[in-house]
Amino acid sequence: MPEAIDIQLKKGALELCVLALLSQHESYAYEIASRLADSIGMGEGTIYPLMRRLQNERLVETHLVESSTGPSRKYYRLTEAGKASFASQKAAWASFSGAVQGILGAVK
Repeated sequence: MPEAIDIQLKKGALELCVLALLSQHESYAYEIASRLADSIGMGEGTIYPLMRRLQNERLVETHLVESSTGPSRKYYRLTEAGKASFASQKAAWASFSGAVQGILGAVK
């Protein structure tokens, strides 16, 4: 796949992936970035601006957790608005990806 197309597909799904991870359990940004790097090859540098935007939009909230190995970590968790946004985006993704799969399946 051409790199530009690959990057655009990943960017389009990044927020949904972050919300999905946070729907499972609260986490800190580096852990989220590591999971995304392992799963979809998304770089760490894209996560931090997204986390700030999600916080500004009140989809996530943060709290500090003491660490025995270094400085306190900022953990993120979904707010009620974040949970609603995740549900909405998940439904939209299912509909969209199903439609795309239908089109791709029809192409011979």
